[in-house]
Amino acid sequence: MTGNGSDPEPTSEDSRLVSLEERLDRAEAAEAKRTAVNAGPESDANYRLGNRVLAELLGGMIGGGLFGWLIDRIVGTSPWGLLGMLFLGIIVAFRNIIRISSTPRK
Repeated sequence: MTGNGSDPEPTSEDSRLVSLEERLDRAEAAEAKRTAVNAGPESDANYRLGNRVLAELLGGMIGGGLFGWLIDRIVGTSPWGLLGMLFLGIIVAFRNIIRISSTPRK
């Protein structure tokens, strides 16, 4: 007894594997398209704009705080120089952020 009646045909198994591979390829392509990072020039411009706004905010606060601390150390007006210059740095940072956001983008 060779059992030919119970063995699946090799060609039908190969066609199922081919069909499965095709479906997997289509699914992988659809997933890659769905999860692809938008690498267009618009996303780069938005990323740069966000970094610029963050740098303005941090720079104003850190710069104002540093200058205020130096004034306090030199003149001896502890916490008032720090607070005044920190407040001034925050105002300048927000003014710059408003100016950045009000300019039209290309």
